[in-house]
Parts: sequence; C-alpha cells; structure tokens
Amino acid sequence: QVQLVESGGGLVQAGGSLRLSCAASGSSFGNKAMAWHRQAPGKQRELVAAITSGGSTNYADSVKGRFTISRDNAKNTVYLQMNSLKPEDTAVYYCSASWRTVVNVEGAYRDREVWGQGTLVTVSS
Repeated sequence: QVQLVESGGGLVQAGGSLRLSCAASGSSFGNKAMAWHRQAPGKQRELVAAITSGGSTNYADSVKGRFTISRDNAKNTVYLQMNSLKPEDTAVYYCSASWRTVVNVEGAYRDREVWGQGTLVTVSS
C-alpha cells in the first residue's frame, strides 16, 4: 500500500514562498489522483489543490493564482508551490492519494484514499 511523507513546511513571512513535497512509496503512483489539503486549529479540513493521474488540476478559490500543484511520476512525488503567502494560509498541510478499484465484472468499485502525516506551514504578518 502507498505511503506518503510530506516535507517543506516551515515559518515564512507574508508575501514569501514555500514549496511542499509529498513523496510516495510502497505502491503504484502514476495511477493515483493526488491532492493537498490543509487544516487550521478550530477549522475544518479543506481541499487546497488536486491533480489527476492525467494531469488535470483544480484549486480552491482562496489559493487560485498563488499556488501550483504538480507531479513528477518518475520521482513518485507531488509538489505544492506556494507563492504570495498570507497569514490565513497558516495550517497543517496534508497530502493525499486516491484511486478507484474495480472489484467485479459488473463494474462495482471502491474508492480508496491514503493520507500523509502533514507538514506545518506558518505565515507571519
């Protein structure tokens, strides 16, 4: 089963940049949809950015134009480039992998999801 390890978090001043990395191991990477989520204390976890196995991307409105998600299948790694950071971006950022497994000839399936441990991003004013 795939395991995910995030890295790249830290303390940065507002307006600065960080690049998060999520390294996958233990299973096939290229057929997985990958995503970044974040959760601040007292708030619900939210989807930040996602990328499909085919390379299509989606972003939360709050980060669109500032963040870029990408993947390098040769390195089994997904990245989140974060520019023009704001204090409200402060959160623990989690990487996830998801995929669909077809379980019988009739087309029944199960959607599966794996999460990393998270990396803390703190943006000061």
